[in-house]
Amino acid sequence: MNLLAQGLHAIAATLWIGGIFFAFMALRPVAQELLQPRERLHLWRAAYRKFFQLVWVLISILLVTGYYQFFFRFGGFANSQPYLHLMHTIGLIMVGAFFYLYFSLYARLCRLIDIEDISAASDTLKKMRPVIAANLFLGIVITAVGVCGPYVSV
Repeated sequence: MNLLAQGLHAIAATLWIGGIFFAFMALRPVAQELLQPRERLHLWRAAYRKFFQLVWVLISILLVTGYYQFFFRFGGFANSQPYLHLMHTIGLIMVGAFFYLYFSLYARLCRLIDIEDISAASDTLKKMRPVIAANLFLGIVITAVGVCGPYVSV
């Protein structure tokens, strides 16, 4: 069971972080270059709708497998290594940032697109970028911690 939890956890993390990387580093610059503001906003709304549906599933998998491993593989919070506590903290920050992105900024973006306030929707999309960039950075950090942490002695 530990191997299954570890594998599912790694796959879910890879998909979430990889999706962020693709959207931020590839899709965003191309959309900016090729699409007018109205079309760009509709692209992002649709792309985020699909991606965020997947992120909800990925977060669920990450939380279940992460806490399973914390308690059944590593013996709980008191007995686990510091790198696991760091991963736990970063992961919760990433989930919190996603909640803010989804419930506040993305919800606002959708409402503004619905009423065709292109200027305000564009401003909201710009406000989403630093949150997404922060989650990408945290995703890279948490990956490095997870890969290197077991080999670092404290």
